[in-house]
Amino acid sequence: MPTNRSTTTGSLLTALCPALRAALIRVGYDADTLPEVLGADVHAALGRSEPVPVRRAARAAGELGTLIRLLLLGDALPEHAVAAALAPVDLDQAVAAGLLERDGDELRAALDLRPLDSGSGTRWILSDLDDSMRRRMLTADHVLGVGHASLSLLQATPTRPVGSVLDLGTGCGVQAVHAASYAGRVTATDVNRRALWLAEATAALNELDLELVEGSWFEPVAGRRFDQVVANPPFVVGPARVEHTYRDSGLALDGASELVISQAPGLLAPGGTAAMLAAWVHQDGEDWRQRVSSWLPSHGVDAWVVQRDVADPALYVGTWLRDAGLDPRDPQAQQRAEQWLDAFTTADVEGIGFGFVYLRAIDGPTELLAEDLTHGFDDPLGAEASKYFERSAWLRAVAADNDLAWSARFTVDPATALERVYLPGPQGWAQRVARLHRGDGPRWQHEVDETTISLVAGMRPDGLPLHELIELLAIAHGSDTVTPEFAADALGVVAGLVRHGLILPG
Repeated sequence: MPTNRSTTTGSLLTALCPALRAALIRVGYDADTLPEVLGADVHAALGRSEPVPVRRAARAAGELGTLIRLLLLGDALPEHAVAAALAPVDLDQAVAAGLLERDGDELRAALDLRPLDSGSGTRWILSDLDDSMRRRMLTADHVLGVGHASLSLLQATPTRPVGSVLDLGTGCGVQAVHAASYAGRVTATDVNRRALWLAEATAALNELDLELVEGSWFEPVAGRRFDQVVANPPFVVGPARVEHTYRDSGLALDGASELVISQAPGLLAPGGTAAMLAAWVHQDGEDWRQRVSSWLPSHGVDAWVVQRDVADPALYVGTWLRDAGLDPRDPQAQQRAEQWLDAFTTADVEGIGFGFVYLRAIDGPTELLAEDLTHGFDDPLGAEASKYFERSAWLRAVAADNDLAWSARFTVDPATALERVYLPGPQGWAQRVARLHRGDGPRWQHEVDETTISLVAGMRPDGLPLHELIELLAIAHGSDTVTPEFAADALGVVAGLVRHGLILPG
């Protein structure tokens, strides 16, 4: 259990969790039952922060409806109704523990408590109340719950079994709880003592044994190594200040992302991986890829950086002001916006990129692929990241010994499709472009010529090795020998298709 206890109240909340868990299970307050009871349309309204349709449906849902109104809508309810829905929880103990608060003769939730299924069944997450259902200003030590960023990282995290995981900046413990489903040991750190209080209770509520350690950045785990590092750090880009610990690092611009990306490799065991959210500025005259590349050590890392979105400064500032419960029309919010945008102007910031950073510890010079994936796709990136590193390792082996590629037999991934685009011309339909693209995962596309199309068409598990396919292509092009230039071009094309998973080495 935690190395540092937060407060006596934290201990009371943790002690309350067995009874609270029993109540949630008894009533059916879980990730499967809620959508069934509310129905698809009302559940969607809940996601849009529209309480009225949810409240109307909850009134007919018995004790589960009481918990929906209490915990998700923030309604004040009669004590007898809350007591029945939360039995066997003692309400006086729940108030003393900070779960509930009295509002006259009624009770309200003092914390956010909601079910989440990230792939291993329902888990319950405790966090501070946000302003989604009731307007409120967020405090400096506010502990964020299950938000869009945390959900994105959950879906983007590889979940292959590992021995140990570090959740850097755990907040309420969302990523740590998820990691417990695929890791033997989970360590979670945070500088915010209130976050550790809630993470401890979240672990207890889910009957999980997590190591929780208080401290700033990497200090709590100095000298240790982990098989996987997960981080949703306070990556918000802005002036060097801390208004909310869950988002602000105190480092100017993208300093938080730079710090985490540059130091995370030192925490990885051999072959270990990291999956992190990060943000970086787009400055006038600078390629964002070069900026991120400069943060990595020169040796020992295979890095895949995926940019999912780029926001203009005004949109970015407005979004984060609203996130903190501020109205951009309020004079105080406008003053903050002025200061924020002034900092961007001074630093020549044209945009703010956001995405995922995947790292793997390797024995060799650092490699980096940084690319845009701003188009839409549904498949989560977690499994793709693991496969990417496998393909990258194979390509490193090929770079050391080309014979591995020449002797290999390749298969075309079942999700790979050939697309030809024709446009009308003077002689009728004329082909303008041909593409190979994946129908799953990140849905990469590669423009290809007829030679590449013929090469890929010959690839099958029981087919010819690459060198024989190349020889046949050379003959088809009127040459009895494969020139070094033709071979190099072919190998380059194959490497690109392998890197993005359109073809796979046998």
